[in-house]
Amino acid sequence: MSDAAQPTAAEVRAAAEAVKTALDRHLAAVERRSGEEDPAVYDAFNQLAAAAEAYDELLYDRYDEVTPFEIPGTEDSMPPYTGPEEPSALSVLIRRDYSVAEPQRLMAQARRVEAADEEGVTAEASGTVHGALGLLFGEFEPDEIASRHKEFGLEEGDSTLWVTAADETADPGEWLEAPFDQADPELVVCRFDVSAVFDDEYDDGLDDDDEDDADVDDEADDDEGGVGAGELDEDLDTDLDDDLDPDEDAEPARLEADR
Repeated sequence: MSDAAQPTAAEVRAAAEAVKTALDRHLAAVERRSGEEDPAVYDAFNQLAAAAEAYDELLYDRYDEVTPFEIPGTEDSMPPYTGPEEPSALSVLIRRDYSVAEPQRLMAQARRVEAADEEGVTAEASGTVHGALGLLFGEFEPDEIASRHKEFGLEEGDSTLWVTAADETADPGEWLEAPFDQADPELVVCRFDVSAVFDDEYDDGLDDDDEDDADVDDEADDDEGGVGAGELDEDLDTDLDDDLDPDEDAEPARLEADR
């Protein structure tokens, strides 16, 4: 950047003063907040973020220096709630991601569904991964698959749940072709996210002392004649692998027990 295009020292100073003013406004809004979804707090937050980002850019352009804090991205944050104060309808939007960690286990569970089908299944859909997924999600509720995903050879990824408010329910069949296209962030009452990113952050903060304590606990269990965590996992895997053996006489009864 040329000297002519650089901001002046006065402009940088003015941006710093704007940050101070935005800080005072944000603190005042927090002190006067009327609830968790107070729009005044959201507005003050966004103004503070914008002022801090502008100062950070000018400071870098003028002095090749940065601020010691990270500027939050306002585009990724949820906007203030602007929906009805007393909503008479709501929609729950859920997305759960999985990876197929054990295809053979997935297809073995699908074969159980085929074996227990009273009408009989002529096409062996369980012979492919996509066919097995169709069988399992057609047989079990998504919440049950989420709680038993390891049994189906799946590994959890990120998930999110949005609860949105409305004045009235949508007409039947209105949104089925594109269920998430009409999601308005300003109508979100609450949102819950689960991500491996959060787990990684937690694991990074795990002290070595905590890991040593866990090792000591396992050793203590072994010394007392108990079963250590590693042995217990091996036993569970062995039992589950035995269950996955193609025993046609036992499979229908086991499926009923699982339900």
